[in-house]
Amino acid sequence: MAKPRKPKNEETKVENSGAVVRHQKLCLSIDMEKHQIYGYTELEIAVPDIGIVGLHAENLGIESVLVDGEPTEFEYYPHNHQNVENEKRWRSMVSSPSSAADAAAAVYISALERELVPNLLINCCKPFKGLTDQIEQMNLENKLDSSAEPKQNVKLVRIDYWVEKVEVGIHFDGNALHTDNQIRRARCWFPCIDDTTQRCCYDLEFTVSQNLIAVSAGSLLYQVLSKDDPPRKTYVYRLDVPVSAKWITLAVAPFEVLPDHHQSLMSHICLPANVSKIHNTVEFFHNAFSHYETYLDAKFPFGSYKQVFLAPEMAVSSSTFGAAMGIFSSQILYDEKVIDQAIDTSIKLSFALARQWFGVYITPELPNDEWLLDGLAGFLTDSFIKKFLGNNEARYRRYKANCAVCKADDSGATALSSSASCKDLYGTQCIGIFGKIRSCKSVAILQMLEKQMGSNFFRKILQNIISRAQGASPVRTLSTKEFRHFANKVGNLERPFLKEFFPRWVGTCGCPVLRMGFSYNKRKNIVELAVLRDCTVKPDSRTPVLSSNTDSENRDGDIGWPGMMSIRVHELDGMYDHPILPMAGDAWQLLEIQCHSKLAARRALKPKKGSKPDGCDDNGDAVAGLDMRSSMESPLSWIRADPEMEYLAEIHFNQPVQMWINQLEKDGDVVAQAQAIAALEALPHLSFNVVNTLNNFLSDSKAFWRVRIEAAYALANTASEETDWAGLLHLVKFYKSRRFDENIGLPRPNDFRDFSEYFVLEAIPHAVAMVRAADNKSPREAVEFVLQLLKYNDNNGNPYSDVFWLAALVQSVGELEFGQQSILFLSSLLKRIDRLLQFDRLMPSYNGILTISCIRTLTQIALKLSGFISLGFQYYMASSS
Repeated sequence: MAKPRKPKNEETKVENSGAVVRHQKLCLSIDMEKHQIYGYTELEIAVPDIGIVGLHAENLGIESVLVDGEPTEFEYYPHNHQNVENEKRWRSMVSSPSSAADAAAAVYISALERELVPNLLINCCKPFKGLTDQIEQMNLENKLDSSAEPKQNVKLVRIDYWVEKVEVGIHFDGNALHTDNQIRRARCWFPCIDDTTQRCCYDLEFTVSQNLIAVSAGSLLYQVLSKDDPPRKTYVYRLDVPVSAKWITLAVAPFEVLPDHHQSLMSHICLPANVSKIHNTVEFFHNAFSHYETYLDAKFPFGSYKQVFLAPEMAVSSSTFGAAMGIFSSQILYDEKVIDQAIDTSIKLSFALARQWFGVYITPELPNDEWLLDGLAGFLTDSFIKKFLGNNEARYRRYKANCAVCKADDSGATALSSSASCKDLYGTQCIGIFGKIRSCKSVAILQMLEKQMGSNFFRKILQNIISRAQGASPVRTLSTKEFRHFANKVGNLERPFLKEFFPRWVGTCGCPVLRMGFSYNKRKNIVELAVLRDCTVKPDSRTPVLSSNTDSENRDGDIGWPGMMSIRVHELDGMYDHPILPMAGDAWQLLEIQCHSKLAARRALKPKKGSKPDGCDDNGDAVAGLDMRSSMESPLSWIRADPEMEYLAEIHFNQPVQMWINQLEKDGDVVAQAQAIAALEALPHLSFNVVNTLNNFLSDSKAFWRVRIEAAYALANTASEETDWAGLLHLVKFYKSRRFDENIGLPRPNDFRDFSEYFVLEAIPHAVAMVRAADNKSPREAVEFVLQLLKYNDNNGNPYSDVFWLAALVQSVGELEFGQQSILFLSSLLKRIDRLLQFDRLMPSYNGILTISCIRTLTQIALKLSGFISLGFQYYMASSS
């Protein structure tokens, strides 16, 4: 047994130049009681000319290393020893908070750099007898063509080891164990080349107690029961598709296995307490499975697919992806009584399945290409959302995602295929908030390409990618360059366009920001559109990113994007698209759009007696009157820029209020409606006409429920003394018209059978709680309304749970701001919250949501009232002294 060695300096380490793992076998025995893991791994490695192979191993105890059955020399440099030394060195240099931050960053970066270097070095130079025979046998077993690679020096390396510290990568929790695929953490439970560019097939064997089930990557071949006392069981898996080490996952627990009734390849696995929930949760899943196979015109690439659900306290993250399996928190499971969780769960599980196709099966050729596989998985998920959750849901989600990207795409971390960001961030750009933004941006860019070439051509590209991976000479990697070639050959997009598109959208950061306004020229019957184009990234922060991208051309200061943006003009006699706005060239653009409709001759409207000079009487709305009159003088109903979201752009469009109202009332697109609501809500001066329009949209049961909720929040923000609290009154009236008994004036028992109406009504208390008076306090009516709903909630006879409904009510209490008039209701509200807490303690709610909401609300109230509490405490101390 060799002891870990401390390197004299970083230069003594030999990097892994040219070693390739052909196959890996992993055999582990797991002792749950002692939290011990021990066993061995065998790697068939094509050894480089230098004769030394470097592997990654962390928190492992290396007992012995054999090469072709013979002991060999090896050196092991645990990184944790160096981390301690570095921390001691940097701690002595800390003299201020700023220097402490610099030291912490330096230690962190140093640790990331060391992770890239193999730390288990194995000498494979020694010649062994019978080497040719062994190689031929290995080639035969693994179906390798020895004639194609006659000079390769393939060695069989066996490493006996145990896991010293179960800290990261693999986790124990009671009688359960599971792994996670955090960045570069496969090495924490088995020696490997922990690099996404290294892929091989795996044989996996895990020995556990007889009452436990081991679930791992690949297909289960068989189980073996030992003759030990007590007996132990070995689960044998085989993964015939080459994958990188990060996709090897393992979960061990006393699971219950539910085979899928629709797809024999699928199994759903959970702990016994969640069996009833899993039946309901996965009922939809065969639809996603079949849809992906149909869309890609191919069979699922792995021999099986397993979904494992662990208790929330066990799971390190909400989801962990592995080859032919996924590990999830059981928090996403739900029974037939829960409404709110269904959409999020179906999308999360569908994305995990899409990741099997793009990310696990088809892998990025280089780290720079990871964005593409992430984006394709998101694109495939979006196709599921469109088909099974509706086009409105898909478009609304894409609109919100695009808005989030435009706000955050302002640094090199969001450059998707930038060598600089991949190198400087060590792969961490794919996690956290930047990872989410990059994922959304990747999907948006692929959807832009789909719009350019057409959905059928884009689908054909994805089918070609899968087809060549399943062909006689499989190619299971994908690069940005190859995808660009597909876009040209299959998608029929011209080379000049692609030459501009990929460097600008993929190789650099930043999204276009467009500010637009227009004027109608009545004499020429044209729209004069003025456009100012900018970028979310400032020039000083954009320059280094652009210069780091070798594919980018010198633009001489131009920050444009390829292509033409479409302007959609809704006129009196129809809708017309005008693809006339160039996204490159001069930042200032003045465009002329010919109108097709013509106004009939009209007599000038005479003002009524006693009215104001602008045509509005004393009780009317001056702003609305002027706006209506201006709109009557043109054939324009409303105008939209980029209506089909062909660009990932932040658009600020200025048009008269009446045109925004027209857009909200007459345009059936949920994105158009959401944009109109945002514009009306942001108006500096609100009219009763605007408030009534928002209320009418909220009351329209045919409108998409998510946009109706936005209208409710807009009504809350527009409610003020200037409008006689019209927004608040509309919200309360809307709620009472649907939920109150007119005879007694109290809420009726809950009835959630209409899901769309349920979601809208669930949001109303929160909207009411957002209303503020001039002193920034909640009106007395708003506080009374929320208290009344809490007091009289009745779920008897309702087939669905009201836990999310109650949680929303409790959270609305946290949004209230108490003033002198409403502070009297605080005691009653706190009693109601305490009652719910006690009830939830006796009969726990779904995922403890009610308790969490109560604690969060009590914390918000405490923080808001901290000023009063501290004054009272000081007064008490003064009086007592």
